[in-house]
Amino acid sequence: MADTGNRVARLRDLMTERGYDAVILRNNPDLRWLTGAERVFDDEVAHTAFITPDGLWLHTDSRYFGMFEAKLGPDTPWKLDMEIVDAPLWAARRIAESRSRVVAIEDTVDLAFYDGLQAELGRASVAALLPRLHGDIAARLRAVKDAEELALLRRAQEITDDAFEHIVGFIKAGMAELDVRVELDNYMLSHGAENVSFETIIAAGPNGANPHARPSEYVIQQGDFIVMDYGACYHDYHADMTRTVCVGEPTEEQQHVYDVVRHTNEAVQAAVRPGVIGKDIHNLAVDEITRAGYGDYFKHGLGHGVGVEIHECPNFGRRATEVIPAGAVITDEPGIYLPGRFGVRIEDCGLIDEEGYHPFSRITHDLVRVG
Repeated sequence: MADTGNRVARLRDLMTERGYDAVILRNNPDLRWLTGAERVFDDEVAHTAFITPDGLWLHTDSRYFGMFEAKLGPDTPWKLDMEIVDAPLWAARRIAESRSRVVAIEDTVDLAFYDGLQAELGRASVAALLPRLHGDIAARLRAVKDAEELALLRRAQEITDDAFEHIVGFIKAGMAELDVRVELDNYMLSHGAENVSFETIIAAGPNGANPHARPSEYVIQQGDFIVMDYGACYHDYHADMTRTVCVGEPTEEQQHVYDVVRHTNEAVQAAVRPGVIGKDIHNLAVDEITRAGYGDYFKHGLGHGVGVEIHECPNFGRRATEVIPAGAVITDEPGIYLPGRFGVRIEDCGLIDEEGYHPFSRITHDLVRVG
């Protein structure tokens, strides 16, 4: 389990800066990051944390309690309980007991919880301000990765790289996209991944022109480009990589488009440093592709943060005005998509530090032939 004391300290520093007496968290990725309890959280919003300058409380239920006990260990500073009580009432009691008057709540809580908390405070005649955190944990704290997180991200990428080296020896003309997806996912799951990071994209031939195409019964043809966007999840941390391969030899046009995307990907990596603005890096990629004559065929954002969520802060996008900090992990994924014909995307995920951008992947940017 990660040493999360520094993460808690960073949150408490934020509380002091903002004048918060306490913070309520219910967002599973934030709770995973703050507690370090790995492979406990799923899709259900079943937990509530209450944090003060000198206390840590975590409410859950019987489905998860034993796992939290095992993951947090006997020396945990968290006070863990599974009292059979609705989350708003539990949180209201913590506010009353701690005499907190300014209690920040994540923007991600549902209205039923927020309204229920206000109602419970009213019933108890407890007055408290409930300001919003405005994504501060995800956007400000989680954006900078610590050593434990980087180790997990690198391991997730190692599994993802191994899967690429396996799948390029598997793909043959005549297979369906779905056949490739099943083999790729099975390889990751049987070689250390606990899950896949997201639904794997295998998009061959004309389907490759759809950036988020879902694998289908399309039969792979000789000469097809295949866009493969996938990643392994390891101890709740994600990998995200895209490579485009060719079944046989590419045409001159295919090779040219591939070279434009590769050049753009590498130009971005050369330009990234701490302190750059997200939209400036996105616009650099747009300018490179536009100069090559394909500006109408690249419309999505250039990159996104990766960690306990597959999409998190910071971002390289046309509306991304935030400064990218040292310690951020972010993708670089330019693409060109020619409708009805083919697509190309090359995506890396890497760390930004004072020396620049460092991709986690060892997989080449050269065009790989398969089949």
